Amino acid sequence: MLPLASLPPSALQGLNGILTDIDDTLTTDGAITPDALAALADLKAAGLQVIAITGRPVGWSEPFAQAWPLDAIVAENGAVALRRNAAGGLDKLYQQDGATRATHYARMQQVLAHIEASIPGARRASDSAGRETDIAIDHSEFTQLSEAQIDKVVLAMRHEGLHATVSSIHINGWYGEHNKLQGARWILRELLARELDAELERWLYVGDSTNDALMFAHLPHSVGVANVARFVPHLSHLPRYVTQAERGAGFAEVARAVLQQRMPQPPEMLLFL
Repeated sequence: MLPLASLPPSALQGLNGILTDIDDTLTTDGAITPDALAALADLKAAGLQVIAITGRPVGWSEPFAQAWPLDAIVAENGAVALRRNAAGGLDKLYQQDGATRATHYARMQQVLAHIEASIPGARRASDSAGRETDIAIDHSEFTQLSEAQIDKVVLAMRHEGLHATVSSIHINGWYGEHNKLQGARWILRELLARELDAELERWLYVGDSTNDALMFAHLPHSVGVANVARFVPHLSHLPRYVTQAERGAGFAEVARAVLQQRMPQPPEMLLFL
């Protein structure tokens, strides 16, 4: 990982937008900090698209989709998205139809109950009531699990045919072929009629943990906030760049770097000899 300062200015000048994780990337100790919130507003004011992509549930995401200066939030690792509509409310978009979601939901609740009953210490995430398309076990938010316990949960989910990934706070499992990268592709088509893979150089991703690895691998301008160091031994792909600051302060550091390159440059002084 290279320092953020080594990201070429030309790359930052040509950006269409920022894609970002939420937990421990925008937030610090579970809440967005004033500097990170101001960074979102400044990026939007500069004309950039800003989209959050999170493993958090859609129900948990709704107040933030309303209050934060974002174009959209893609929740539950790519399965569902929230965007503000012209009436001031929120539109909810799904990748799976209603019947498929209902079938998967019923099966996932059985898997969740089995994991809690069979793996000592495993407890469903406190935000589980807001989840529609996945399940989550808490490993670092309110319950602390060891690496061995986390591995057992991941294996149990995969044994039941779920995809499983580990965020900075939760272990998420779901049925379906969506993930953060596929969700990013989907929302850019739905929201902007754009193809992410046709303009990878024009998007920057910011994240902090193992469920960001696909984004780190696919986007050439990928940045880890400094607390990504915790997950380096477990990351299949590292971010290309890393900030000096952690969490929300790290995101604000990214925003400053982007905005500095987008500011109009003063004309060169003429020297008269």
